[in-house]
Amino acid sequence: GTCIAFRKYSPKAVEQRVFEGPLPFGLFKVANRLFQMVWEASTFAINLSLDRAKPDNPQLVKDRASQLRESLSNLGPAFIKAGQVLANRPDIVRADYMNELCKLQDDVPAFSTEKAFEIIEQNLGRPMEEVFSEISAKPIASASLGQVYKARLKDSGDLVAVKVQRPEVEPNLYRDLYIFRVLAGLINGWSEKQLGCNAQLIIDEFGEKLLEELDYTQELRNIEDFYRNFDKDPLVKIPKPYPEFCGPRVVTMEWINGTRCTRPELVQKMGQVDDFIRHGVVSGLRQLLEFGLFHADPHAGNIFALEDGRIAYVDFGNVAEISEANKEILIDAVVHAVNEDYAEMAGDFMRLGFLANGTNVQPMIPALEKIWKDSAVQTLENFNFRTVTGKFNELVYQYPIRIPERYALVIRSLLTQEGICLSLKPDFKFLEVAYPYVAKRLLTDTRLRNRLLEILYKDGNFDWKRLENLIKLARNSDGGISLDLSETSRDLVRVLAFDGQLRNQLVMAFTEGDRLAIPELQSLLSVLQDSGAINSTTILSQVPQVSREILKEWSTRVLT
Repeated sequence: GTCIAFRKYSPKAVEQRVFEGPLPFGLFKVANRLFQMVWEASTFAINLSLDRAKPDNPQLVKDRASQLRESLSNLGPAFIKAGQVLANRPDIVRADYMNELCKLQDDVPAFSTEKAFEIIEQNLGRPMEEVFSEISAKPIASASLGQVYKARLKDSGDLVAVKVQRPEVEPNLYRDLYIFRVLAGLINGWSEKQLGCNAQLIIDEFGEKLLEELDYTQELRNIEDFYRNFDKDPLVKIPKPYPEFCGPRVVTMEWINGTRCTRPELVQKMGQVDDFIRHGVVSGLRQLLEFGLFHADPHAGNIFALEDGRIAYVDFGNVAEISEANKEILIDAVVHAVNEDYAEMAGDFMRLGFLANGTNVQPMIPALEKIWKDSAVQTLENFNFRTVTGKFNELVYQYPIRIPERYALVIRSLLTQEGICLSLKPDFKFLEVAYPYVAKRLLTDTRLRNRLLEILYKDGNFDWKRLENLIKLARNSDGGISLDLSETSRDLVRVLAFDGQLRNQLVMAFTEGDRLAIPELQSLLSVLQDSGAINSTTILSQVPQVSREILKEWSTRVLT
């Protein structure tokens, strides 16, 4: 699927929208809004200072966390979005504040139902009673940009969720973005010098994503893409969209019966937490590495645990794309990290756009090695994104690194999902779940053959143990299907018939060190047999077909 927003963001367009009509009127609204921001910020700061002068009191912390949440709610969608991000960043926000900010994910003050029903009728172009046989009198959930009602379609009887955009949300967002950009301009020189980033550019990227979320027509297309990508997936549920009951400010989709991850204690009571976490991690990796279209706002309010163990996603206003080339580079980066090839890792940063073309990456190589070999992440089982991200942030200050907007969303998405997993299982280890999936992709996807060979060769020698470990890891993955290398075996035979270089590599591997690697081969076959990855009967039955295909391709090459 593709994500092309209709509301193209530009600083000039924002300024024009803010100052539509008489200039004094526009200036007055901007000044009034700026005063509101300053008032909320100064009130919070004063109370925080007064708290510090008092003896330690847990209730004061709770009160201040509650005040912060209320202030962000009062300031509107842009600030609520910021609070939602912070609610999933335990590396930045202390636990008591984080718990309070989590309420911003599905418990924002609602606007009137009368106004919501008016918007629904305007967008559908007909009275609601012609569409719905019943609809909830109050919103079931209320978020930064809209609120959701539970309804039943009159024609089919299907239960649906009807998402309605807040009234007057656009003018407020444009005004906030204009003020943010003006303030960012005041600190731009300092931010470029001290932080190595353009403050106005960060605001522009934030604004672009916010305006995309306002486009409910685009959100409908996003839902359709996700629904198609995960069609018939046994582990993931995407709500079915109803395009005939959607409009620029209304989206109608299938109702999801499940438990939101904002209530981790309820998800834990459902049991099978390990399976649910695994389903979530694998589905997230599939979005990134298979589909190239990923949910960029998977906070706890947007993820449900279903009774049958599946994971369900909602709210597709904020999604992002990764190109086929960049998907391959991301897999390269995983391969280079596993192989501890830090020079190539530095090259991956340039290929992904974190560094300008032609940048000398040599000074970065020792820093990357230090990050990866840091005591907190020196083994795969201890890997976590919070630690690595914290260490990587130090590089941003030392080297000319700029995180492209799409990868800022990837990092945020992974950090958010890791935060949810940690709330469900405090000893959660990301790579224990993720690496088996990556191993399966390397073993079964013919497009990744070169990456697989990179992993299997260590210091110029074929590493049989690495291949065994990959198969064992892949056997434990959870991509909705069991590990089946039969197709991979057939592809290998076809490739060996025509790829002399690969043929020579495998012969060298089998005869390395002036001996035949028979013990290694026997051990590998034992692992394959135990994993059930290759069915010898199936392979033997397909020998004639594969032989015919090889002969046909060989004759075609000879004739041409």
